[in-house]
Amino acid sequence: MPNIKASVKSIKQDAKRRARNILAKTNIKKAQKKVLAAIANNDVTEAKNLLKLADKAIDKAASNNTIHRNAAARKKSKLAKKVNALGA
Repeated sequence: MPNIKASVKSIKQDAKRRARNILAKTNIKKAQKKVLAAIANNDVTEAKNLLKLADKAIDKAASNNTIHRNAAARKKSKLAKKVNALGA
């Protein structure tokens, strides 16, 4: 444990940031799994609704710099392709 006040504060801030980032990434993974499950069940309307929620979670994480904006775009595109292929 550091003796310097600034270092102690830095450790606390890092812990908060880490917890926030883990939560955001977990939300993305959960949303993606739900979309993929709907696709596996051939449920087009449910997949489209869940895709909107997944996009929201991904965008939120990207806006907070939890994930890179290009990674966010890639994840959204990948899910959208699968949903669109299901509807065709």
